[in-house]
Amino acid sequence: MTATYTFDVFSSLDGYGSNTGAWGGYWGKQGPELLDRRLALYREEQRMVFGATTFRSTVRMLASSSEGDDVRDPWVTQLRNLPATVVSNTLRGPLDWPDATIASGDAVEIVTRLKEESDVPLRSHGSLSLNRVLMNAGLVDRIQVTIFPALTGRTGVDPVFERAADFDLELLESRTLDGHIQELVYRPIPHH
Repeated sequence: MTATYTFDVFSSLDGYGSNTGAWGGYWGKQGPELLDRRLALYREEQRMVFGATTFRSTVRMLASSSEGDDVRDPWVTQLRNLPATVVSNTLRGPLDWPDATIASGDAVEIVTRLKEESDVPLRSHGSLSLNRVLMNAGLVDRIQVTIFPALTGRTGVDPVFERAADFDLELLESRTLDGHIQELVYRPIPHH
């Protein structure tokens, strides 16, 4: 049986994964429902998959924060405690992560093998470049996009689906959190 792979990403309504403005984390829109939902998702048994850029930035972000900061919300601590595979041909150990291994080589081959061998679901939070490659290769089973009610046209960076192939999306789940944040889970289907 093949493990399910979920590409989990935060986005502004206009499709940016981050911003250079004064929005703050979560675009300043988080509330208790979002934080509880994230914690519940990351309490589930699973293996994280990161690209090198996201892994490096997450480690840097956590190193410069302390308990109680927005960065250290309980779900982020839970994420850090999950086993992780970092797909990278440049990163070297040791890694500042409790249970992370580096997998070097072709990302498609690595994730294909992980899906075949893993007894638990696979989840990747962020890692935009990696996940676009995996989507294009047909390895992403679910896209979970959490849309924050913000337009970041001037300050938005990291377009989430830039250079991805064309996909039809089958809606599997949807929920509204804190009255204004949308969590949408889709199954991507290559558009021909």
